Amino acid sequence: MGRRTQRVKRYLILVAVVTALAVLAVGCGNTSKVDNTPKAGESIAGAKDSICGKGVSATEAKPSGIKKLGGAASSLSGAGATFPAPIYSLWAGEFNKAQGVQVAYQPIGSGGGIQQISAQTVDFGATDAPMKEEEMKAAKGGEVLHIPTVLGAVVVTYRLAGHSSGLKFTGELLGKIFVGKITAWNDPQIAAANPGVSLPSTPIAVVHRSDGSGTTAVFTDYLTKASPTWVGALGSGRSQGKEVAWPVGIGGKGNDGVSGAVGQTEGAIGYVELTYAIQQNLAIGLVQNRAQKFIQPCVETVTAAAEGFPFPADLRFSLTDGAGENAYPISSATWLLVYSKQTDIARAKALVNFLVWAMDYGQKSAPSLDYAPLSSDLRDLAIKQIRKIEVDGTPLVG
Repeated sequence: MGRRTQRVKRYLILVAVVTALAVLAVGCGNTSKVDNTPKAGESIAGAKDSICGKGVSATEAKPSGIKKLGGAASSLSGAGATFPAPIYSLWAGEFNKAQGVQVAYQPIGSGGGIQQISAQTVDFGATDAPMKEEEMKAAKGGEVLHIPTVLGAVVVTYRLAGHSSGLKFTGELLGKIFVGKITAWNDPQIAAANPGVSLPSTPIAVVHRSDGSGTTAVFTDYLTKASPTWVGALGSGRSQGKEVAWPVGIGGKGNDGVSGAVGQTEGAIGYVELTYAIQQNLAIGLVQNRAQKFIQPCVETVTAAAEGFPFPADLRFSLTDGAGENAYPISSATWLLVYSKQTDIARAKALVNFLVWAMDYGQKSAPSLDYAPLSSDLRDLAIKQIRKIEVDGTPLVG
């Protein structure tokens, strides 16, 4: 009874934490007093031969050559993924200074972003998981273009006394943790992945997203590829998506809700976008990739995940579990969703101006918030998508 009472008590504490955090804004402040995560680009404990901090090798792309469109509206509205919310917030301020247009973005989750663009209640949606065919068909405004903006990492983050960043995880190990088959930090399977590390018997408190989440879609896409135990527990066809039937754990709303809950709960483990883990001073794990290397998430290893990738014409793709030697295996693009056929020419011009600005200027600021800029080839493909935007059958840019 003592152990059961303790688990119930921990459960109630975690519920209270998540509930409190749900009302806080993104970036509300540090919830941990221990700075156990590296600054941007620094190598972390256990990251042997890390390429982090050595700079992105891709050369800077040439300007698109697309000129600013006159007669644009003075405001735009968007909603969706929390994964890119920090960089979109930065871009909104920079774009406003550059062109005098206000961009109001609501980080409500990828599911919400898809719903709002489908209902035509925003100028653009945002998602970390490409729309499914049935979602594309349900969109009221016709063809939805997927325009990638930056690349990022979904990281495994945890709070464990005496342990900072650098604990190692395989895909199968994570799958077992997130289905509840591994319940204590000193489990022999965790110890086997971390030889020489003294691990406590602290119970594992799983934290996952409670909302329709592209971050969840990326994380579960990776687990589906890397963990037979995960797929077996949830079932084929049900193990990946923006929402899944989590076998264990407590849900937090948004990346900020999950990172906040992990930061305040001893023994917790969760998954968030890299920037949130760094902002909250959370410990970050290394994840084994297909080359059997334990990889630190950073701009360089996310960039490596996209190198040589065969991008499809519609730009709906997955970067998880890539084959590159230095590829971080839970990497992803994030997309803005816009209709190819626009009805309001002033708002359409503002939208095109913002998208082009993001390709020509926004990419340069991505590494400052630990996102990877688009590679030259992917950026060129994104610009081709922008050129498809039209009003009354006439493209806004040639």
